[in-house]
Amino acid sequence: MDKTTLVIVVVAVIVVLAIAAATVWMYMQKKRTERLRSKFGPEYDRMVESEGDRRQAEKDLEGREKRIEELSIVSLSRDDRERFAGEWQQEQARFVDDPQAAVANADRLVIEVMRARGYPMGNFEQRAADVSVDHAKVIENYRIAHEVAVRDRRGEASTEDLRKALLHYRLLFEDLLETRAKPAEAGRR
Repeated sequence: MDKTTLVIVVVAVIVVLAIAAATVWMYMQKKRTERLRSKFGPEYDRMVESEGDRRQAEKDLEGREKRIEELSIVSLSRDDRERFAGEWQQEQARFVDDPQAAVANADRLVIEVMRARGYPMGNFEQRAADVSVDHAKVIENYRIAHEVAVRDRRGEASTEDLRKALLHYRLLFEDLLETRAKPAEAGRR
């Protein structure tokens, strides 16, 4: 084999390997995106929009996952679950007479459940980010309810806003309590 043929073969092998590496890299990126989009749902889209960059949003979401992996997130004991559920019932009943107090207490109760499960209690955005890893399907409810609670503290929320906030809190609350059957578990019962 002459030198020209050898150079052509080496260049061809390098090109094929580069194409293969690029193909594998693109496939891995696609799988990463699919996994994160599937796991985080609307939170994935919110992050991409807020970051303005899909790669950065995905990096941030993976950072959340790593952060939560390092924590000791636990399920509630049966007694704690029952106690929290009873407190929730009281807040729902309180809504009729004092919607503002019911929503404020719902916010407090959600935070107590998070703390009991082992989530760190940073500022709201950090709490929402942490909880989104395991409860992505309902995290938007938390954001909406919290926003109404903040507006209520400024005297800007109507009774209807407060009613909706309580409903949003309830969806997150139930998910945190793990009282609703998950689809895979529902079929086993």
